[in-house]
Amino acid sequence: MEANAPQSNTVQEATFGGGCFWCVETVFNQLKGVIEAESGYSNGEHPHPSYEDVCAGTTGHAEVVKVRFDPSQLSYHQLLEVFFTIHDPTTLNRQGNDEGTQYRSGIYTHNDEQAHQARALIEQLDASHAFGQPIVTEVRPLSNYHPAEAYHQRYFEHNPHAGYCAFVVAPKVAKFRKTFADLLKKD
Repeated sequence: MEANAPQSNTVQEATFGGGCFWCVETVFNQLKGVIEAESGYSNGEHPHPSYEDVCAGTTGHAEVVKVRFDPSQLSYHQLLEVFFTIHDPTTLNRQGNDEGTQYRSGIYTHNDEQAHQARALIEQLDASHAFGQPIVTEVRPLSNYHPAEAYHQRYFEHNPHAGYCAFVVAPKVAKFRKTFADLLKKD
């Protein structure tokens, strides 16, 4: 889909980079109105990035999650609110112990309206000092997107007891579930 093309009212897409995609994907897949959240790589130069290349920091790509959602059930603004709750948007190229440009905070927009909403919310959050430090989240049109390898899709769901999942992802998901209980899919 072209970055500035209008989207259908029935299904829209949004793309977010908030550190390791395993956590971000897990959270978005639990929201009602989300059809699918897919881990991938975007906004880099390499024509066919691999996980190893992205982790090495040689491609310029960010680890991202592309979300397909039904705007009649969940608004883009609500997705933005969740995004800003599940990661630290004030750390440049870092989330916790994950460091490098692939872990940067980014909102990769699919049209001009998304860019406008993202910038307006960042301005509002900065003005209210919501995070105590300036937000460094980049807002750019989505470019050069590639889905991550199959084993990364729904990684936390398939590997909840793996070290990183148990100690890093699980606590973030638990906090999200408590904070956004009204937006969760029914089990």
